[in-house]
Amino acid sequence: MQIKDIEAFYDICNTQNKSIIQKEWQKLWDWFIREKKDEYAQISYKEGVQRLISEKNYNIRRNIASSKSMGLSIRPGDVCYTDFGQAYLYEAGYQHFGLVIAIVHFKALIIPMTSNPQTYRKAFTNEGTYLFPLGTIEGLYKESVLFLNDAKFINTARIIDVKAHIPVDSEMFLKIKSKLKNLILE
Repeated sequence: MQIKDIEAFYDICNTQNKSIIQKEWQKLWDWFIREKKDEYAQISYKEGVQRLISEKNYNIRRNIASSKSMGLSIRPGDVCYTDFGQAYLYEAGYQHFGLVIAIVHFKALIIPMTSNPQTYRKAFTNEGTYLFPLGTIEGLYKESVLFLNDAKFINTARIIDVKAHIPVDSEMFLKIKSKLKNLILE
């Protein structure tokens, strides 16, 4: 099924005939379930679990205004375990740590990070201009690196837990902000 075929359901919804709507919806739903079954059969178990966790988090948290509703107070400098959801190629997705840079109207500007050793080493090369090496931060157990080019605003309800903190007046935090601004504005 093509996207245009799926979008055609909007037109069906405009009809007054509920039985036609239900019949067409059932066809669309059956197609979707077959598509998902085939898709999940082709991915690794690890990715399957990450997707299922993200789907469950979305179902639980999608209507929550912010992390405060869940008793979690977030502030700039926090290193948080976050569910970034599904991702396209070259995007950080699913469950990763991230550094909160700012909070604006229930949303956090967050930079995803990884402890992947290859990515960490790449941060010290000319290829890694979009990376910022953090080293090992108190509260975490591995050397980590930020994906500056993946910084984005998210609803703080995506944040699962706060694991560490980098003081916002520290030299490291100020360097991160400066490098992020330069990367975005150049």
